[in-house]
Formats: sequence, C-alpha cells, structure tokens
Amino acid sequence: MKTKLHLTCFSLAALLLTGTAAHAEESYYIDDDRIPNMLEDINPFDPNIENVLKQYDQIYEEETGKPAHINTIIDDAIGVFGGCSRSNCAVWAQVSKGSQRLYLYVNGSARGSWAVSTGIPGYGTPNFDRHPDGRIYDRYTSGKYPGGDWNGLGNMPYAVFITGGFALHGTPKANWPKLGQKASHGCIRMHPDNAYMFNRLVRSYGVRNVWITVQ
Repeated sequence: MKTKLHLTCFSLAALLLTGTAAHAEESYYIDDDRIPNMLEDINPFDPNIENVLKQYDQIYEEETGKPAHINTIIDDAIGVFGGCSRSNCAVWAQVSKGSQRLYLYVNGSARGSWAVSTGIPGYGTPNFDRHPDGRIYDRYTSGKYPGGDWNGLGNMPYAVFITGGFALHGTPKANWPKLGQKASHGCIRMHPDNAYMFNRLVRSYGVRNVWITVQ
C-alpha cells in the first residue's frame, strides 16, 4: 500500500536571524512505496559501504525526485583552489565526543550548541576534520537499529554525510533521552529540529563552505 509523506520546510533566513525555528511552511509530497522494504541497515564500518550507498542514492532519488548529492560546479571549483577550513568556513560544526555536544558557528559567530550521541564502544565514531562529502538525505532509515520513526521521515532524518556511511542526522523521540551520551552505532545523532537546521545550512551554503570537526 502506497503512502504519501508530507514534508515541511521553514524559512532559513528567519532561522538565522532569530536562532529559533520559523514556521513559514511550504509543502511537497513524495511517494515512499518502496523505501520501507528496500532500505535496510547501513553499517558505516562496512568495507563495501560505497556500493551500498550508491544503491541508496538511486532509491532516494527515484522516490523523492531530489538529488542525493549537492555538489555543484562552484563547490568543485572552490575545492580545486583550496577553499575554507574550520572557523574560516561559513558554517562550522564542531562535535566534541568528550562532552557529547555539537557547537555550531555561522559566519564566525556561535549560533548554538546542543546534545548529540556519538558511537558506543565497538562502534566508536572516528575523528573527522573536513568538508561533508555532498551526500545529503532528508529521509533516511536504518533497519537494524530502528528506534522508531520521525514524522514519516524514517529514523535518521536530515542526514548530512561526512564520508562513507558516517553522518550527522536526526533521531526519533525514543532516543532523545540518550542525547548527551554515547548511544549510536557510529553516526552522530541529534534532535531532528537541530538536524534540520544543519541540513538546511549545508544546502544553503554548499559543501565547500561547510566544515565538520569531530574529536
């Protein structure tokens, strides 16, 4: 049985000005008939992860009509000439595994900090210091570690991939009490509202103007 997914987007400009979620909405629908059956678990430590992700990309693009990557010609050109890093980037997400918090900087100014969950022992989140790789999903699901669903967007909404299967993403309500402590299987979990904010910043500024540090 086919279902339709209702997505809402808020004004990024209002978000950046107020620091809170604005409520100007635009809506669109996607047909998500195949995703629950075809998306199984992504193990970021899988040596075959790139081939797995290519399959996910194809499904995501077919079902949503949106590209799975946001690399642009401008992004690629900036990359050739070096681009930015850390606080020199328009957007810098600094994740502390020690405090289990993400610190967000936009155009050099602190814009917020919130609790996250990185990997538990045996699935420890690696250190990263780089641009995101351009793969970005609004809807994303892990079958092996479900933990519920968030407004029809799966259990890992608004995923921004760092490299391979490692991503920053939202997590459903059942996992919110765990935020602030290690609880994931390698990715970086956060509240969906914060994941949405970061996802939209990456879409707005482009991957070559965004930097992610995990340490």
